[in-house]
Amino acid sequence: MTPGVDVLVVGSGGSGAPLAARLSEDPSRRVLLVEAGPAPRTVSGFPRELLDGGTVAGAVPGHPDNWALGALLAPGRPYSIALGRILGGSTTINGSYFERAREADFAAWAANGSPAWSPERVLPLQRRLEHDTDFGSTPTHGDAGPMPVRRASLQHPAADAFAAASAEWGAPAEPDKNDSTTSGFGPVPQNLIDGVRWNTGIAYLLPAIDRPNLEIRGEVLVTRVLMEAGRAIGVEALVAGRPDTLFAEEVVLCAGAFGSPALLLRSGIGPADELRALGIEAVVDAPGVGTAFGDHPQLVLEWRPRRELPHPTGGWMAGALNLDAGAGGDGVDLEVLQSLLPMTALTTGMAAPDAPLPFLVSVHTPVNQGRIRLTSADPVDPPRIDYGYLRTGADRARLRRAARVTAELLASSAFRAVSEGLLEPEPGVLADDRALDDWVAARLGTSIHACGTAPFGPADDAASVVDEAGRVHGATGLRVADTSILPTAPRRGPAATAVLIGELVADAMRSGG
Repeated sequence: MTPGVDVLVVGSGGSGAPLAARLSEDPSRRVLLVEAGPAPRTVSGFPRELLDGGTVAGAVPGHPDNWALGALLAPGRPYSIALGRILGGSTTINGSYFERAREADFAAWAANGSPAWSPERVLPLQRRLEHDTDFGSTPTHGDAGPMPVRRASLQHPAADAFAAASAEWGAPAEPDKNDSTTSGFGPVPQNLIDGVRWNTGIAYLLPAIDRPNLEIRGEVLVTRVLMEAGRAIGVEALVAGRPDTLFAEEVVLCAGAFGSPALLLRSGIGPADELRALGIEAVVDAPGVGTAFGDHPQLVLEWRPRRELPHPTGGWMAGALNLDAGAGGDGVDLEVLQSLLPMTALTTGMAAPDAPLPFLVSVHTPVNQGRIRLTSADPVDPPRIDYGYLRTGADRARLRRAARVTAELLASSAFRAVSEGLLEPEPGVLADDRALDDWVAARLGTSIHACGTAPFGPADDAASVVDEAGRVHGATGLRVADTSILPTAPRRGPAATAVLIGELVADAMRSGG
């Protein structure tokens, strides 16, 4: 057998980059990080549009640095899921939203036999990973970590109107969404420096790139984990398109909430009956792989300004209104996120002066109804992704609530000062449940915040795939470390929590856990 490295990390995204960087701080540990896409070695090596925090041009289907996976959000609603395929993964193409999960999320995850995820245990890691340029070093914030955190500016007429409308609507102020005991309106934390999207590749890996015990290889597409007598011994991969085998003492999958479960399934770890039906030998019967994931369904509601508004500086986001379940007695967690750029400008950088501006409205109530399956044993066939949205009456009611809350905000006197009004849905549609359900079904999107495809939990829980440190139940030498392992999608976007996962799993591995 060809000698291998100590740890092979598959994927350089939100979790994989922090994990590899932290592990390689130990000079005695040999770490190999492989990325399916390119692996630039300098900031200038990244395409300019991927560094621009004012757009999400890298998330457009067809861009060479993303995966565009086909998915079904609901019956008759196909969708394209854009995921990063370059150093830094999806943190290189996303909106640079960097909010922590809520304390209630951590408490719920810890309560299921995973004490390492308690709010008290994760706080030191949250402080360690960030360089908060607004609050500096405090008992809840850090000022020396790799990831910059800066809150979006509210110095814009539309942002000011949204703040006033939220107050008029009765929402409390939430000036720091990364240290708050209540939900309300406040500026969005972002991982931007002077408008540059600071992805995890730049933040964690470029400073470590010359360590002799860390090797970073791009254009390596891992297709399967090699298992021998229940132990991971390496991976099979296509290296620049050619088959190769890479050996390691331990393999950590950081390929994302769709990539990691697909690799587990191709490696014989998943629901045994489904694997056998595809001709894949079941190495570990793990019913929880890919069988119940969650995400945040999203709607885009647009409004037309009364006059031409100034171009935003420092990013496209401004403020967000977060409502906890129970606010207004509706039992729905909502986020109403304001964009200061039209949708076409977000993706292309260009838009007509009178183009409408959007609110991105998401339901954040944790619901796991999605499913990911293999369609064949061929390692390059994409998986089938079914979100299961709109499956129940409660699903439809939550999205009706999302649309109506946004319409109420836009109808406030504060917002009417800058807005000619909501483009759609029309008042008659908003007032009619069935008509609004039809409108939602035709326009439904998703936040691409998938979690729970390989959830952590106790080994005796059939739904759990890994333990709290990412170790795969029933296998040795194999871990998962990305948002796959979160039992539910958090009540805020998971980008900051993905980085936390890399920190937490690396910490556990370095301490022997």
